[in-house]
Amino acid sequence: MSKEPVAVVGIGQTKHVAARRDVSIAGLVREAAGRALQDAELTWADVDAVVIGKAPDFFEGVMMPELYLADALGAVGKPMLRVHTAGSVGGSTALVAAGLVAARVHGTVLTLAFEKQSESNAMWGLSLPIPFQQPLLAGAGGFFAPHVRAYMRRSGAPDTVGSLVAYKDRRNALKNPYAHLHEHDITLEKVQASPMLWDPIRYSETCPSSDGACAMVLTDRAGAARAPRPPAWMLGGAMRSEPTLFAGKDFVSPQAGKDCAADVYRQAGIADPRRDIDAVEMYVPFSWYEPMWLENLGFAEAGEGWKLTESGVTELYGDLPVNMSGGVLSANPIGASGMIRFAEAALQVRGQAGEHQVDGARKVLGHAYGGGSQFFSMWLVGSQPPES
Repeated sequence: MSKEPVAVVGIGQTKHVAARRDVSIAGLVREAAGRALQDAELTWADVDAVVIGKAPDFFEGVMMPELYLADALGAVGKPMLRVHTAGSVGGSTALVAAGLVAARVHGTVLTLAFEKQSESNAMWGLSLPIPFQQPLLAGAGGFFAPHVRAYMRRSGAPDTVGSLVAYKDRRNALKNPYAHLHEHDITLEKVQASPMLWDPIRYSETCPSSDGACAMVLTDRAGAARAPRPPAWMLGGAMRSEPTLFAGKDFVSPQAGKDCAADVYRQAGIADPRRDIDAVEMYVPFSWYEPMWLENLGFAEAGEGWKLTESGVTELYGDLPVNMSGGVLSANPIGASGMIRFAEAALQVRGQAGEHQVDGARKVLGHAYGGGSQFFSMWLVGSQPPES
């Protein structure tokens, strides 16, 4: 039996900020979910199941928050599922929800991911001493900075590339009303003059700590036919994982990332991603990961990704726009960050991305990674349904 086509008919986000002190976690998720339902012109009664995701519970100190959030998400008496794959969880959550529709288990599913970082401290939460594990030092940047250095040595990339990415994404964020960072006076010189946090990663080349939530309404072909606006159609989706540490692991271009992208492209019939995909919402919490992931995802040959960034290919009006929304560098509610990439990809093919819309975007990739580059989730969405 063939899979049921999956359509994104509703998308909702909160404004991502440093601290949403006006709402509880329940209020935060309800806001995003309500906006997604409003976009789809549906009610809570139309939802058959809810799939929720977030990063580790110790980021807020509330264990299994999905249990008390069931009421806020209209899930009382309905199936509710929690997903967790570290930083990639927002993407994985959307894929689990899509799988329920594709398998015809449910007709319409609300999927949501969130983080309220202001209620704890994720950087130090990530710095816990764990026996027999490599220490993260101070936050994720301490873990990833050596991998960036390895990429620079391997590719010969000049040390200016990271600041180019950050400057681009912060300018893109000015066109996105939901982005956390709106730095109206941003200049390339200011990025390059910002303090060095983890050599070679500067302060302005890192993601913020944000409170925020993102939700989507996914439905089947019948539900899409009733939708008030053209949906985004899922053309391919996949998850892959590998251990955090193992002999021979390539931290610069993890095999799990390559395998995940290859599976998505196979499902969607993509022979040449550089030619066939119009734009990418990519999980880039530290600016240097844009050129690294361009290679990992097959948009550039090994060692060549930084040249796409340097030549302006990834600019909003370039040949392959990357992180049109401002990306993780401009808003990072960790548990939701991956879903925001997926949702922003869907907004693009629906023509609903506002000032950061890419003209003629028909196929857009949403990408997320998490942990020590060990979890990957991706989907490709299009303006037309997949071929039967």
